[in-house]
Amino acid sequence: MRPAFLWLLLIVAAFTWFAPLDHNALIRPDEGRYAEIPREMVSTGDWNTPRLNGIKYFEKPALQYWATAAAYELFGEHNWTARLWSALTGFLGILLVYYAGLRLFGREAGLLAALALGGSFLYTMLGHINILDMGVSFFMSVTLVALLLAQRDGISARQNQWWMYTCWAGMALSMLSKGLIGVALPGAVLVLYTLIQRDWGLWKRLHLGIGTLIFLAIAAPWFITVSIDNPEFPWFFFVHEHFMRFLTTVHGRVHPWYTFFPVVALGILPWLVPMLDSLWRSWKTDTPTRGQFAPRRLLLIWIVFIFLFFSKSDSKLVPYILPIFPALALLIGDRFTRISGKTLFWQLLIMLPIALAVIGFAPLSVKAASASVPAALYQNMVPWVQAAGAVWLVGALLALWFARREQVRAAVIALGLAGLLFSQVLFRGYDEISPASSAYQIAQQIKPYLKPGVPIYSVGMYEQTLPPYINRTVTLVAHTDEMAFGLEQEPWKWIPTIEAWKPIWLKQPYALAVITPPVYAQLVAQKLPMRLIARDTRRVVVTTP
Repeated sequence: MRPAFLWLLLIVAAFTWFAPLDHNALIRPDEGRYAEIPREMVSTGDWNTPRLNGIKYFEKPALQYWATAAAYELFGEHNWTARLWSALTGFLGILLVYYAGLRLFGREAGLLAALALGGSFLYTMLGHINILDMGVSFFMSVTLVALLLAQRDGISARQNQWWMYTCWAGMALSMLSKGLIGVALPGAVLVLYTLIQRDWGLWKRLHLGIGTLIFLAIAAPWFITVSIDNPEFPWFFFVHEHFMRFLTTVHGRVHPWYTFFPVVALGILPWLVPMLDSLWRSWKTDTPTRGQFAPRRLLLIWIVFIFLFFSKSDSKLVPYILPIFPALALLIGDRFTRISGKTLFWQLLIMLPIALAVIGFAPLSVKAASASVPAALYQNMVPWVQAAGAVWLVGALLALWFARREQVRAAVIALGLAGLLFSQVLFRGYDEISPASSAYQIAQQIKPYLKPGVPIYSVGMYEQTLPPYINRTVTLVAHTDEMAFGLEQEPWKWIPTIEAWKPIWLKQPYALAVITPPVYAQLVAQKLPMRLIARDTRRVVVTTP
């Protein structure tokens, strides 16, 4: 393939990837949370102790907070700067897969692997949402790719050394992104690989001494300084947020053991059948002699172990499984270089009924309507879902046309770009329900009522996306949620009951309150003096009369 075409492909993909970042309002709860913590770092100048709504918040490490805060400092506080770290690490992850595929399996495999990753539904969607999982997935991929490149056969001692240093740095940045999984998962995969392959000599090429120093030099300083400033941090972060999260239901994210089977099946679309094919064949493709490195087997162990690890966990969320997608893409891209167009045709044929189902069943989304998310909002989203389905349909038809003519690369390019565009159209359509999923609109309504220093109470609720849009924290009333531990350390920062709040409200010359509709109805019935200034399906905003 000519370099000019590759550059054109890169430019088209980059534009499609980054262009929509600013359009959608921040989505509750995660996007609000991870936009607000960096905003408070910039506002207070304290980049060491993470705070949510002014309250100590120790659930996650600080790397993404720092990156987003830096984006705010450089470019201002916008939707796109809040999402920039996820989008940037997501796109870099695609380039990383291209490079890894090129070095491990050849240039064609690298290109097709990058297209597979960039076109996969879950990866692309999560690359445009302000959550921590894309960042940790990227640095875990750096760890994996560096290990693969460091241990491949025929590499020089110096190349092995520098790739392993990169591997250790990747683990450190993974830990700074989301905690111990950045170390524990790659470490467990390496142990399993050496046990299965009996490649004990690999451990002599890990540069454990200097590698550990690199890891500690990058990861340790923040954990030390935040623990010095906040002695309660180590127990909460390492015990409560890691071991208790994995072993207990303390976080209430309990789902069946098979949860990630449909997540991966849907998330890898449009490459479902190619994924199954590549997983089935990857073990047999590598038939190394003892002591010979087997990259495909390491990739497969990575995928299977991480999948089983999170399936076993008592805390499950869809984004947790993201780190297996770059490895899946590498195996898919490698398989595509050895597949015939005829075989690819039959593997991709399933996308026609899937795309038609997206188009045909999109109107049924209104059945998910509730008091919080009215049917009219879902109805507004239907044309976008159907347009996304149409993109998949056109991409699938083009891919099938190319595959029938034994043009495998062209088929993968067509469907990969269609997959990327599908996710972007769907992402844009989701903004139609933003009146329920975000506080952006209600924030615009109440801004004229905001005055410097005026108290804002959040009664019986905490709307994650409100503080980033009003550039203010609020005082919690009768609500703790994920800030419970922080409030135990700083109990003066909230009001435990509505009854305790009422006399405070009555004494205020001017104040605002954000209240849930049911609580507002109760307060109206109790004749609490207040003036309604804004409301939607989830929130009611009042001022003192």
